[in-house]
Amino acid sequence: MNRDKDKEAVDESRRGFLRAGAVFGSLALLRGGAGNASATTVRLPMANGERPLARYPQKRALLVLTSRPVQLETPMAVFNQGVITPNDAFFVRWHLANVPTRIDGHRFTIRIHGRVKQPLEFTPAQLANDFEPVELTAVCQCSGNSRGLFEPRVAGGQWANGAMGNAHWKGVRLREVLDKAGLRADAVQVRFNGAEAPPLPQTPDFMKSLDMEIARSEDVLIAYAMNGAPLPLLNGYPLRLVVPGWYATYWVKMLDEIEVLSHEDQNFWTAKAYRIPANACGCLKPDEENVPLVPINRMNVRSFITNIADGAQVPAGRELKVRGIAFDGGFGIKRVLFSSDGGRHWIQTRLGKDHGQYSFREWQTHFQPHKGRSYSLLALAINTIGESQRFTPRWNPSGYLRNVVETIKISAV
Repeated sequence: MNRDKDKEAVDESRRGFLRAGAVFGSLALLRGGAGNASATTVRLPMANGERPLARYPQKRALLVLTSRPVQLETPMAVFNQGVITPNDAFFVRWHLANVPTRIDGHRFTIRIHGRVKQPLEFTPAQLANDFEPVELTAVCQCSGNSRGLFEPRVAGGQWANGAMGNAHWKGVRLREVLDKAGLRADAVQVRFNGAEAPPLPQTPDFMKSLDMEIARSEDVLIAYAMNGAPLPLLNGYPLRLVVPGWYATYWVKMLDEIEVLSHEDQNFWTAKAYRIPANACGCLKPDEENVPLVPINRMNVRSFITNIADGAQVPAGRELKVRGIAFDGGFGIKRVLFSSDGGRHWIQTRLGKDHGQYSFREWQTHFQPHKGRSYSLLALAINTIGESQRFTPRWNPSGYLRNVVETIKISAV
């Protein structure tokens, strides 16, 4: 382990983000819209799907869902550029409008308290120096990714498919920090809070909780680095929770408080929000009511074609390479099937390098389109325990869990 190097990274992150803080002083200029993006817009495949592109500090031009709080979507073309999503292209999702625009990495602390034997505080540098560093690659996906594609439409942020990203995370195991504080016998859940703050006193502070079994699992991290660099400010600098395989609502950003509870958490964001129907599919019919709900949890299986856009015209008579990505909630992708005729016939694709069970898995195949014909391209991912995507979209009123087999229509010319 190279703890001196980790300390240097944390120190550099402080310097970099103090510089970024000066830039963030002008963030208010962007909140009214995307005026700095040369009025460039993208039309997504949904009603009211026109989105401006804008550059925020430490970010390339991304699709703006909202500017207060900041919510930025990654263009799908980024996912064709490599298995790792670059930091400057990584999607952004905040829940509350009061997000700090300046963070001093030396002064920032994370507090561990509640049902522990010894309340503790650590700076990011102390975490890097005092605990074993752990690295893993994992997909971070917003619970509402693809919500804008639901029919009937549902309320909430109208994301297309780009509220996700795959990064190489580095940090310390949460369980080691909990063990350092010492858990009391009645500890049952762990609640996480960040520096994101509500704009009004009556607005619930954003907090999320995990059962102790999940919180103490091998791969849950307090991360201080992302793709070999400090976390971008908009992605949670200087510390964020990483819960591989679970939806990003649990990946609390600017993590500054860990509270161990002796009871199930009843805060709004756990007891009322981010909940799904308590059945095997997490779905219901639009007219169903009074259905029992449970907190959203592990991600389901998904795959996307990344190198061909819907509606594209492709050259006839020559081999067409088709590439994409697949992922799931941590069991790992076993195979990806491809169809060029709308699902009547399927072939097995060639999987790329395995970066771990939580990562995107690249895949590719090819076929030869014929002049004057139209094609419906589909990709179907199957994980190691036999779970797969669905051919019919499943619906729930929050717009969660979409994992339908997506269709890309093309024509050969």
